[in-house]
Amino acid sequence: MGMPAQFHVLAVDDSLIDRKLIERLLKTFSYQVTAVDSGSKALEFLGLNDGNGDEDRNSSGAAEVGVNLIITDYCMPGMTGYDLLRRIKQSSSFKDIPVVIMSSENIPSRINRCLEDGAQDFFLKPVQLSDVNKLRPHLIKTHSNINKRKGMEDDIHSPVPDRTRPRYNELEVV
Repeated sequence: MGMPAQFHVLAVDDSLIDRKLIERLLKTFSYQVTAVDSGSKALEFLGLNDGNGDEDRNSSGAAEVGVNLIITDYCMPGMTGYDLLRRIKQSSSFKDIPVVIMSSENIPSRINRCLEDGAQDFFLKPVQLSDVNKLRPHLIKTHSNINKRKGMEDDIHSPVPDRTRPRYNELEVV
């Protein structure tokens, strides 16, 4: 049964219940999930917690941590999801990683500000399975970009392995 997780999602929410819900939804799609309860812990996990502007240690930070997407609550004590979004987008190592903001409050000006400042999407809580399904295109794009940075070749025909088709090395060349 042990198919390896294809994508790694960093989930950030100060609410234990919401964190467990998003973790369970993400794992339904076989995503690897790292869940933390604050923006500062997310920055610490990413290695961006030094406190000054662009504190990247090297240009392969995203590849090293292996995070393909960050999903964060908007309303959190200390650092909001918006603040976290801004820090990630200012980082040369992590700026290409999609960030999705979640909130239980439907405030159009807040949603627009997040999207204008680089959020890939904005989900209203409670997050649904259909919302998580919308993450796949963002994950595929990021996964592909990280592999390029690592020097891996991408399969241009199928960025995510399709288990129903034989792999290229199993096909006979005619």
